[in-house]
Amino acid sequence: MNAVVENMQDLLAFPDHARVWIYQSPIPVDEDKVSEVNQHLKEFATKWTSHSRELHATAGLLHDRFLVLVVNEASAEASGCSIDASVRFVQQIGGHYGVDFMDRIHFAYLENDEVKMVHKDEFARLYASGEVNDETLVFDNLVRTKEDFVGKWVKPLGESWMKRFV
Repeated sequence: MNAVVENMQDLLAFPDHARVWIYQSPIPVDEDKVSEVNQHLKEFATKWTSHSRELHATAGLLHDRFLVLVVNEASAEASGCSIDASVRFVQQIGGHYGVDFMDRIHFAYLENDEVKMVHKDEFARLYASGEVNDETLVFDNLVRTKEDFVGKWVKPLGESWMKRFV
C-alpha cells in the first residue's frame, strides 16, 4: 500500500470534529525519505501531550509535501503549549530534511492530477493568462476539522480564499 493511501486511512479513522493542521513545503520531500518522515510524524503523534495528558493524534505526509496533524480533542484539547510544541516539531523536521513546511507564500493546485506549487504572484499571473481558472482545484490548508479536510481541502479556486489573490 502506498504511503498516501496508508496515511489517509489513519487520518480518516478520526471523528469529523477532530482538529486538523496542514503545513506545506514548496518542494516535495525526497522520495527516498518519505517513509522516514512518516515514521517521525507517527512517533511525534503518539508522544504528543497537552498539560501532561496524551493527545489522541495521528500525522502523515501527503503528496510528499503536505504535513498533516490530526487530533481528536474528545479526551484532551490541544492547548497553546501543545500547539507550540507541534510547530517546533514541524520546523525541526523540515530543517532536518531540507524543506520548509512553514511556507505560506506558495499556492498548491492540481494540474493533470499532479500537485503543482507556485509563488502566489506567479499564481496570479497564471490566472491572468488563463492557465488556471476558477475551476482549477487548489489545496486549502486552512481547513480546521477532519470533516472539512475530507470535503473541502481540495476545492475549486472560485470557492477558495485564494481567489482574492488573483
